[in-house]
Amino acid sequence: METVRHDGRETAYRLAGGDPDADTTAESQSTTGSGRSAEVLYVHGSGATHRLWAAQYGPDGPARPAAALDLSGHGDSEDVATDPGPETLDAYARDVIAVAEATGADALVGNSLGGAVVLRVALDTDFDPAALVLAGTGAKLAVAEDLRAWLADDFDRAVDFLHDDDRLFHDADERALDRSKSQLRATGQAVTRRDFLTCHTFDVRDRLDEVDAPALAVVGEHDSLTPPAYHEFLADELPECEYAEIPDAAHLAMAERPAAFNRAVGRFLDSLDD
Repeated sequence: METVRHDGRETAYRLAGGDPDADTTAESQSTTGSGRSAEVLYVHGSGATHRLWAAQYGPDGPARPAAALDLSGHGDSEDVATDPGPETLDAYARDVIAVAEATGADALVGNSLGGAVVLRVALDTDFDPAALVLAGTGAKLAVAEDLRAWLADDFDRAVDFLHDDDRLFHDADERALDRSKSQLRATGQAVTRRDFLTCHTFDVRDRLDEVDAPALAVVGEHDSLTPPAYHEFLADELPECEYAEIPDAAHLAMAERPAAFNRAVGRFLDSLDD
């Protein structure tokens, strides 16, 4: 892992396929990095880490070089003392900008909470992304009352709920389910709850016309957490947005059906060069 220091903390990220001779001229400087560059930066969702994107930043991913970060309080990144909601979303947006500037990445890919972070960057900061991929996310991310209660009082039940059919996964094997559950527990109840409560406050439905970057809204066919309708809304309301649906997948289509997900993202990114 490499790190960048910003806003009094260090944010960790994984960089793959970068050019060791590349010169990045970011204001934020990597403290343990090599100066290599990236084209795409992947932003995970609630309770996850950069590992969610292993099939995307790896050799068979849709674009290289690529980077994937751990948001504050996740994985190897230092935490922040922020209240759930806009304050936390702002902190996560600063994480993304710091890594993007340190690596030179200008295409941002976000899943779920990560999609909210990416939209926050595009709408409310000076960073100007060249493209957005909004995967398993929405312009509004309300969280069910029962899930919010379980995240506060019965974390194991919340984890089990998220791994019921057609939530995080459509048809994952036991190994994938166990790995995903273990990741939520490793992130911990406090940070995961903060993530979901931050999602619950997010609503930019009336601001989508302010986004000027080309976008792709991509969703798993069976996603009941952020259903296809959320992504159809993004495709309709964003000024320049394509829609793609991944068969036989739910919320984490990038992990459950990586080949199909990568083809959809790759086609979109390639089209920007035409």
